Amino acid sequence: MSNIIVSSKILKSTTHISSNIICERIEQYNREIKHVNSGTVLQVGDGITRIYGLDEVIVGELVKFDEGTLDIALNLESNNVGVVLMGDALMIEEGSSIKAIGRIAQIPVSEAYLSLVINALTKPIDGRGKISVSESWLIESFAPGIISRRSAYEPLETGLIAIDSMIPIGRGQRELIIRDRQTGKTTIATNTILNQLKLFFLRSSPSMSPVMLTRHDIFS
Repeated sequence: MSNIIVSSKILKSTTHISSNIICERIEQYNREIKHVNSGTVLQVGDGITRIYGLDEVIVGELVKFDEGTLDIALNLESNNVGVVLMGDALMIEEGSSIKAIGRIAQIPVSEAYLSLVINALTKPIDGRGKISVSESWLIESFAPGIISRRSAYEPLETGLIAIDSMIPIGRGQRELIIRDRQTGKTTIATNTILNQLKLFFLRSSPSMSPVMLTRHDIFS
């Protein structure tokens, strides 16, 4: 009889402890519902991927594959979504999962990019290390209107006397160079770019002579 009483007490104590644990778990339970706009790869090739799903994706939105590649959704059709591949497509195959990250395609913008060599994804390829930026602009954005733009007020010197003396060119003005093949169109554009660098050095160091500027000074 005593054994039965002791067992019932132990059972009541165990039941009480279990109920307390369950109550604590219920109070600590946080039910969070996360909606993910995802899809599956139907076809991949020639830098384009056809995706089934992504029902709520918008044009220009960034999408991410499981392996971490970021791409852009551009072509929205009734039964699939066309995604432009911007990274390595070797690991992407039919059946791979993809999800939209809810952000429109942007590029980082900073003066730290000046004089650096970057690829199409704004990644540095000149070995100077990572670029730290804090601001990004949309790739597809509206250009300012003609009235709000500042007119050309500063001349652009190409460094070629024949052009500078006969054709007035303003900085920021668009110019079209038309001529037959092998007549020096690229040479004119290249000399103009190099002349701007040369003028920049002369303005920053007035004591420096144009003759003193070397190729290393210009590209360093």
